[in-house]
Amino acid sequence: MSTATQRLSASLSWLPCAITVMAALCALGNSGCARQRYVTVREAPRNPLAAPLKLLARSGPKPTKRTEQLLRRYNLLDQVEDDPLIALVSFQKELAREPTGDKIYAYAELAYLEGKELELQNKPKEALDVHGAAVAHAYWYLFDPGLDHFRNPYDPQFRRACDLYNGALESALRIVSKNRQLKPGTKHVIKTGKKEYHLEIEIRGPWRQEDLSALEFVSTYEISSGLTNHHHSYGLGVPLIAVRTRHTGETPAEKYYPPGLSFAVTAFMRVEENHDANRDANVHRCVLELYDPLLANSIKVCNHDVPLESDISTPLAFFLDDPQFQETDTSTLGLLNPGTAKGIKGLFMVEPYDPQRIPVVMVHGLWSSPTTWMEMFNDLRAFPEIRKRYQFWFFQYPTGQPFWTSAAQMRDALAQMRADLDPHGANPNLDQMILVGHSMGGLVSRMQTIESGDRFWNLLGNVPIEQIKASDDERSKLAKCFYFHPNPSVKRVITLGTPHHGSNFADDYTRYFGRTFITLPEMMVELSNKLIRDNPDSFRNTDLLTRTTSIDSLAPDCQIFAALNGAERGPHTSYHNVIGVVPSNTFIGRFSEEGDGVVGKSSATLQEVASEKVVPADHMSVHRYPLSILEVRRILLEHVQAQPEHQPEYNLPGVKPWIPAADQAGTIPSAALPTGPAPR
Repeated sequence: MSTATQRLSASLSWLPCAITVMAALCALGNSGCARQRYVTVREAPRNPLAAPLKLLARSGPKPTKRTEQLLRRYNLLDQVEDDPLIALVSFQKELAREPTGDKIYAYAELAYLEGKELELQNKPKEALDVHGAAVAHAYWYLFDPGLDHFRNPYDPQFRRACDLYNGALESALRIVSKNRQLKPGTKHVIKTGKKEYHLEIEIRGPWRQEDLSALEFVSTYEISSGLTNHHHSYGLGVPLIAVRTRHTGETPAEKYYPPGLSFAVTAFMRVEENHDANRDANVHRCVLELYDPLLANSIKVCNHDVPLESDISTPLAFFLDDPQFQETDTSTLGLLNPGTAKGIKGLFMVEPYDPQRIPVVMVHGLWSSPTTWMEMFNDLRAFPEIRKRYQFWFFQYPTGQPFWTSAAQMRDALAQMRADLDPHGANPNLDQMILVGHSMGGLVSRMQTIESGDRFWNLLGNVPIEQIKASDDERSKLAKCFYFHPNPSVKRVITLGTPHHGSNFADDYTRYFGRTFITLPEMMVELSNKLIRDNPDSFRNTDLLTRTTSIDSLAPDCQIFAALNGAERGPHTSYHNVIGVVPSNTFIGRFSEEGDGVVGKSSATLQEVASEKVVPADHMSVHRYPLSILEVRRILLEHVQAQPEHQPEYNLPGVKPWIPAADQAGTIPSAALPTGPAPR
């Protein structure tokens, strides 16, 4: 087959696809998209104790064989089966006479089982007291210094003690949450026999008390779609989903948080030793500490490094599933009618702003939105070394307009962000920014880093822009698209599947349908027509003002590419490139030029890059492909290694960076043991 015939065949092969795509766009634009579900509610909350304690079995619930053996030794097994609460009191006496690790563990297990039984009997107060005793005994087992010689982290019982602590704590918190009392700043009293535990709920992280409107349990939900990898780390604590609410007195950074935002926290209950001689020895203060697992992997308890149980993926999926956030997704309407697309435009964050971390700004491509980045975002922040040094932001824009218009909007958004978060330009981390762009988003990102000179204006105008008859405001809007300087704060740009020289997918057919279905912003069209009408001989290419859609702007013959690729790059910025090449034995590989199916390899190639990697992925998955994510991680780590070893801390007024405390107290000595529930 001749080269010309191959090109014709490839071009025609895209015609049905183009018709289908545009028909779908039309339908979506008129009827809207079906809502994607990211999480579903489990039939029963996930519980690692379900199997060892036979919680769901017909024969259960039952203590473990090891606990039964211990009870049999002290002739308590029959009593546990007949009257568990009386048995707990009897067992508590034996425990007080001779406290051992096995007894403490067994008591925690029995208390937890009785708490679950009382829940089924609809006795929440009694269940709360018994679960509190289970938490306290599991805490004693895990942390009392007197048991250091006994404690064996290789013993399966040790892990079950961790699960008992987590499970009993979650059960207690669920009871409290039913009365809508599970909020920072609240106080609760839990009575277990003669002992009283005064519980306070406090935030240990960058969020504030007024930021939280509700706390949900991670174990209630299951990720159903949208995120391939589920990042869950094991330790102590209860993973929660904190739902954020807007409130008065917000800091400048909080304008960048989207509606419906929720985030991960881990609840850890610390039982403090009673050192106050004037206080009742039977009264103990407990603090339920809410940690941000992105900032705290572990905490200090009784001089032990304790890893926190955490889940950062389910809260992300919960947030993506929120209708308020999904209403802000402008992927389809932003393509078809960029002037009327509502929702978020510009920069936004899904983590608390931290002046101590470097921003990574992710920029989506055509007919897309920031949700396209969630696979990479979810995986990158699972690496402690990445989340320690970086914060991730997203830029959303209507993709039906030419990419140079979107680039101008991004320049304004970055400038406004800097004015809001660092009005004096003193934060060095904001001067280490990294942009990551997929497809057309890579072009938008690159245009933040070049010197325009007269290159772009000369494509449009026959006369200098100062001679254009227009108001100052109109001339300013025109100049923003064609005259600009490199942003010195952008140090690296990573592009993935980007048509640096245009895409053959933007052929005559798709461009025709694009012009048919895409409605450019009315204000933009009116201004363009007015400028052309008032300056009849001043423009050499009026299509750049009136008829160019985003699809037109991506055509290989678009003159903007020559100006973009020939422009001078800022000396402070380096480029990194990832190219998708679909294997030739696949369907797309057989019917398209070498590349990712939309962007040919020759177009995706960029000159003078610091690195370039080819991955076997198509256009829609190149930025989600595991090797691409690892490449972005490599570049981020390389950037960190190039920074000075010791950087000065920067504190923005109103934004308090949070660092976990080096050590905190929290010992339960033998003299402060809970005495168990009162007999019925």
